[in-house]
Amino acid sequence: MGVALVLAFTACAAPVPVRPGATAPPRPSPTATPRATASPTAGPTDVALPAPGRPFDAETILTAMRDSRRPGGVPDQLETAAIASALAEAIWTYDGRPWTTMAASGSCGAETCTLELAGARPGSQGDDLWIFDVRPADGTVEVATAELRGLPADLRPSLDALARSLLPDAALEGLLLTNARWLPPPDDGQFELAYRGDGEEGSCVVDLTLDAATPAIVGDPPGGC
Repeated sequence: MGVALVLAFTACAAPVPVRPGATAPPRPSPTATPRATASPTAGPTDVALPAPGRPFDAETILTAMRDSRRPGGVPDQLETAAIASALAEAIWTYDGRPWTTMAASGSCGAETCTLELAGARPGSQGDDLWIFDVRPADGTVEVATAELRGLPADLRPSLDALARSLLPDAALEGLLLTNARWLPPPDDGQFELAYRGDGEEGSCVVDLTLDAATPAIVGDPPGGC
């Protein structure tokens, strides 16, 4: 499969071709086990949950870093096969399929670097953004933040309906689902949902975590406004 690397969220982006076959099948994780099958499975709520996966190999990640079109690009000390391999092991996508666009950027301090990798596919409601803390001296890579909004746009109504079915009517009355993001393993199947009122100052705000696999609301249910 050909993958084009572009800067998905910056006006100065330019397409960068990548060799065909630059993706790898999902690999097992010592801390999180993907679902048994990659086929979507619908529960009683009819929310299909595909198996997440890690579709990138080290060469794909290394190419993205070397061909970055961001101002300043990616620091040379991050462009190593070992770091690229660690990043490929850490990056999950919602359904195990690769992005069709990718962007990389980074900066370094005295000992630690910050590396950002973002990507999306057509039909998604937004981008996935992974931010890593990297120590070039020993190749340590840790996830600092994962803002994962690369969900199918048509999934949001189903998540909204499921969340409302699990709560009293008053909890989300008059509120709109304005944002949804998915959580990677070991929390796969969970979604962070943001509900907002009319947008005026002092309007109601409700944030909740939905486990669509159970299904259940994680933690204390919202009390409404």
